[in-house]
Amino acid sequence: MPDQPRKAEAAPDERPEKNEQLEENERPEKNRQLEENERPEKNEQPEENEQPEKAKAKTKPKWVLDVTAEPEDQDDTPAPKGNEGFRFAAFGALLVVVLFAGYGLGRLNNGTSASPPATPAATGSAAPAAVNENMPHTHGAAGSGLTSTAGAAVGGLSLSSDGLTLHPDATSFRAGTKQRLSFTVDAPGGAPVTSYAIVHDKPLHLIVLRRDLTGFQHLHPAMAADGTWSLDLTLAEPGVYRMIADFTALVGGRQIATTLGADLTVAGDYRPVPLPAADRTVTTDGLTVSYAGTPGTQAVQPLLMTVTGGAVEPYLGAYGHLVVVRQGDLAYVHVHPEQQLVDGKVKFWITAPSPGDYRMFFDFQVAGRVHTAAWTLRVG
Repeated sequence: MPDQPRKAEAAPDERPEKNEQLEENERPEKNRQLEENERPEKNEQPEENEQPEKAKAKTKPKWVLDVTAEPEDQDDTPAPKGNEGFRFAAFGALLVVVLFAGYGLGRLNNGTSASPPATPAATGSAAPAAVNENMPHTHGAAGSGLTSTAGAAVGGLSLSSDGLTLHPDATSFRAGTKQRLSFTVDAPGGAPVTSYAIVHDKPLHLIVLRRDLTGFQHLHPAMAADGTWSLDLTLAEPGVYRMIADFTALVGGRQIATTLGADLTVAGDYRPVPLPAADRTVTTDGLTVSYAGTPGTQAVQPLLMTVTGGAVEPYLGAYGHLVVVRQGDLAYVHVHPEQQLVDGKVKFWITAPSPGDYRMFFDFQVAGRVHTAAWTLRVG
């Protein structure tokens, strides 16, 4: 075979320049840096910091309470009972002393406590035909009940209330002449009511007075079988009078306690009389009558009536009756007293309906005769 020609070898100085640079720089720069920095920077931290920070945080301080420690033994032995009988006897003796002290203070106060007596709780049983009104209370438009701190309820301002309507047969009278006054109380259907509860010995109380708060009369008409009430009435002076019927009707098995009013007119020259001065002591039929106490509108207050010159006797189931009428609209409140006298005094509890001027009329009985004392009351 013919000889093949060989490639000519390059002379030493004929090698490319890039190969010479490669020999000089056989170790790349990154490898040189690796040799110089064989230990990474993070490994150069001192050995004392080799423990992680969170591990040090788990170390429990010496002051931390170890709740796993077992509690010390406690003595469950009960306390001795040897002194219990003595303590009980001492407490009983102290209670007796307190009770007797309270009784003595009550007598020193003459029964003029600032709180009205408690009333029995209402029950769900049907109401009887006769109402036992032994506790002090007032009669207003909403019926009987202790006065509240919002002012006493008033009545007599309307012909109709609670479905009942006052229907007088005649309303015109002649001055100084006795005339027959007849009226009915009509039920919602229009028929006269014929059944009433007995309240303080009477089924109906009728108050008559003139618009200037003079000519006061407390009357008790009789009712016929058809429900017509009637009596002979004398109105002394000309003017406009108010008749106020205070009763408890029995309608449909319910008791409806209310107060209705109507005007009566007496023709003539009407000359209104100014209210008398607000004195606390008056004289009537030779008897001196005074009162102590100051009625207000925000709380129930006691009134103590004192009669000098005779012993007060029960009248219509109580030791007295108090009618309070407001000047202007003749709003009416009828108050009954406590059952028993308080050191010879008649004690009422009352709240004034509102600020204003009033006349108070106190009916009481001495030696079998009924008397009426009247005062002007100003409530600020």
